[in-house]
Amino acid sequence: MRRLDRGAPLRAAMEAAGLDISHLAAKTKDVDPQGEGLSRALVGFIVGKGKTAREECSDHAAGLIAAALDKKVADCFEETPLFLAAKSTSTRRLQIPGRRRAELPEQLMNQRELARFLRKSPSWIDKQIQVSAERGTTWPGLIYVGRSRRFDPHEVLAGMRSA
Repeated sequence: MRRLDRGAPLRAAMEAAGLDISHLAAKTKDVDPQGEGLSRALVGFIVGKGKTAREECSDHAAGLIAAALDKKVADCFEETPLFLAAKSTSTRRLQIPGRRRAELPEQLMNQRELARFLRKSPSWIDKQIQVSAERGTTWPGLIYVGRSRRFDPHEVLAGMRSA
C-alpha cells in the first residue's frame, strides 16, 4: 500500500486521536488478531516525514494502522499500482554472427560423452537405466555394442521430452 499525500492524513489522524508513534505502535498490538502489532520503528517509517519515511508498506501494516486510528484503510492509503512491462525487460543474449547452436552429433555416444552433452553425471545415466530396467523397459537411445553401452542422442532427447 502507498500512503496518501506523503503521510499527511496519517499524521492528522494521529493528532486527532492524541497518539504519538509509541502509543500508535502499542495500539496496533491491541487490534492485531495475532497480538503482535507493529514495532515503533516500522510505525515511524510509515507515518514519518523525514529522510527515513517510507511511501509504501504492506497491506497488513496499513490495515493495522488504519484500525488503530479508527479509520478506513482508503482514508490513509491507496493500493500500490501494479506495473507490468509490455515488453520483456530481460537482457538479451549476445548473438555472434555465423555461430549456431551446437547440433546433435550423428554418431553414437559413449556414456561419458552423453553425460557431458546432457550436463548430467554418468551416475545419473546409470540410475535412469536402472529405473527403466526395473519398470521392464529400455532407456530410450540405449544400445549395447558387445558389452559397452552406446547412446543415440536423438532418441535420448526424444525420450526425455516425452517423460
